[in-house]
Amino acid sequence: MLYWLTALSDGGDFFNLFRYITFRAGGAFLTALIFGFLFGRPLIAVLRRKQGKGQPIRDDGPEGHFSKAGTPTMGGLLIVGALATSTLLWARWDNPFMWIVIGVTLAFALIGFADDYAKVSKQTTAGVPGKVRLLLGFLIAGIAAYFATISHPEALQNQLAVPVLKDVLINMGVLFIPFSIIVIVGAANAVNLTDGLDGLAIMPVMIAGGTLGIIAYAVGRVDFTEYLDVHYVPGTGELLIFAAALFGGGLGFLWYNAPPAAVFMGDTGSLALGGALGAIAVATKHELVLAIVGGLFVVEALSVIIQVLYFKRTGKRVFLMAPIHHHYEKKGWAEPQIVIRFWIISLILAMIGLATLKVR
Repeated sequence: MLYWLTALSDGGDFFNLFRYITFRAGGAFLTALIFGFLFGRPLIAVLRRKQGKGQPIRDDGPEGHFSKAGTPTMGGLLIVGALATSTLLWARWDNPFMWIVIGVTLAFALIGFADDYAKVSKQTTAGVPGKVRLLLGFLIAGIAAYFATISHPEALQNQLAVPVLKDVLINMGVLFIPFSIIVIVGAANAVNLTDGLDGLAIMPVMIAGGTLGIIAYAVGRVDFTEYLDVHYVPGTGELLIFAAALFGGGLGFLWYNAPPAAVFMGDTGSLALGGALGAIAVATKHELVLAIVGGLFVVEALSVIIQVLYFKRTGKRVFLMAPIHHHYEKKGWAEPQIVIRFWIISLILAMIGLATLKVR
């Protein structure tokens, strides 16, 4: 919205700064961060008062989690509120990719909110049925994938870009939209599975989001794409503003989610943020790079899939408990130790993902 102030510019004054994506990204970061600090404590107070007993704790979970009983959930409202407010304030409203990513974020936040509400109102760990959540997720992701596809340059429509092999494009045809749906829904649920320890999910989301924001800015500038030898997707640079807002809002939330957490993000936050990562990856034609920068989420999801399939086949478990962060809890690792080490892994994977931009 603030981009409209450029109409007041004569080309060399303060208002001209609003033309620059990097300036507006900085504004989006600070706005989201301030939003988190301003509304974090009042929101937690409201959630605590409304929810009473807070998020139900699984009976079969690690023993150390029972001390977290009474902690309110739905803290994702703080992140999504900061993210949406900041993005709408600083981004251009005529950019289709911005609306696609924000639409996915808000829609998945609604699914998560319904799930969290069902859990706290009934005081059960069973929220919205999984099949309903998946069906709604597929529908939202399908709409987003369709609009992202028609917003891409004609030469890139229905094409899968391969990192490192810069000249390779795989024409997926009608399968591209189903593939994009899997990317978005898979990312949403993978982040949801990762959100099991205080501060565990939010920092890797911020790292992955920041990395994808840099990629979005790069592929949205023709001079950068020529230098990096990647595919030019006009308009995606605006997503840097969304990524900056995500980072700022995430920091504001982490202030209250750091161990011991005063609030959990809940499915409201984890589904929304995971869906946002998937949507950015589809918009920028970097779906496969998401599997690298979001590798931690991939491992968390795979640990659950492997555990379930192996147990059904043999009656035995591969991990002491899934997702894999609980496996390390069972092995005696302290919660902060797991969280910080997983943050380090996320940062390493992000650096590898960024490195694919220049590898020939």
